[in-house]
Amino acid sequence: MRFLVTGGCGFIGSHLVARLVNNGHYVTILDDLSTGSLDNVVSFLTRPQVELFIDTILNASLVEELVRRSDFVYHLAAVVGVKKVLDNPIESILVNVHGTNNVLKSCTHWHRPLLLTSTSEIYGKNTAVPFTEDADIIIGTTTKRRWSYACTKALDEFLAFAYAEEEKLKVIIVRLFNTVGPGQSPHYGMVLPRFVKQALAGQPLTVFGDGQQTRCFLHVDDALTAMEKLASSAKAYGEVFNVGSQEEVTIGQLAHLVKELTCSPSEIIFLPPEKVYPVGFEDMGRRVPDISKLTGLTGFQPKKNLRDIVTDTIAYFRSGKSPAL
Repeated sequence: MRFLVTGGCGFIGSHLVARLVNNGHYVTILDDLSTGSLDNVVSFLTRPQVELFIDTILNASLVEELVRRSDFVYHLAAVVGVKKVLDNPIESILVNVHGTNNVLKSCTHWHRPLLLTSTSEIYGKNTAVPFTEDADIIIGTTTKRRWSYACTKALDEFLAFAYAEEEKLKVIIVRLFNTVGPGQSPHYGMVLPRFVKQALAGQPLTVFGDGQQTRCFLHVDDALTAMEKLASSAKAYGEVFNVGSQEEVTIGQLAHLVKELTCSPSEIIFLPPEKVYPVGFEDMGRRVPDISKLTGLTGFQPKKNLRDIVTDTIAYFRSGKSPAL
């Protein structure tokens, strides 16, 4: 098959490209390198079944042509990361909404199925943990920039469902919960690679807030497995799925685990979020997915636990490789 991967030079996208190429498929990558890196895919660029276009999903004519030449589209391109969204709110909104509309419109025109990656941020301030796919979206005030990302991804989902209903587009939506692993950058608010980088350098591990906020981390390999299972299931089209782990951990506990597994002498310090992020940041207490819908359809269960994930991330940083910016 020939796949189009938007955002294919990013963390998750480059892992997806590697898996598709290693399985013998043809892959076209579209990425503007705003948060991705050529280093993530350079080893594949000499292969005849790989094409790279350095451009944006806002380029509607290019998106149209690349979709036409593909059999299936994985749409991962987006402005991501809390810090990036807070620093560049206009770019975040335009790329995430207008760019996604370009992809959806082109897939509709050429009758190409696609998988659209969304986010756990969709659930906003909802406290009904664990989150089910039909849970209410509770977004914060528009005066806090932090919520613009969740709102843009919600609009992406509304658009996708609208195209599915009105134009019969075959689309699957996945809400990713804290996908991590080798190759993820510590930039833009990504907590695990930041902790690992700090620990290996003997620097203090900086926890924002009191460290009691909880998250569930999923290894990127497991995330890709879930996405592939969904893409190959006819019953997945027209549906939305949580993709994550249910192994809940506080950020404070995560910092201690990183210290333990790196054997680092680093201290753990707690900083008020306002010391790090610009005005508009607001953190959430818990992020736990209900993955029963995904498991029921595909049988998916994560294979790697949190210790495995942290160990893999540490090994990656110790290898001296440079993650995507």
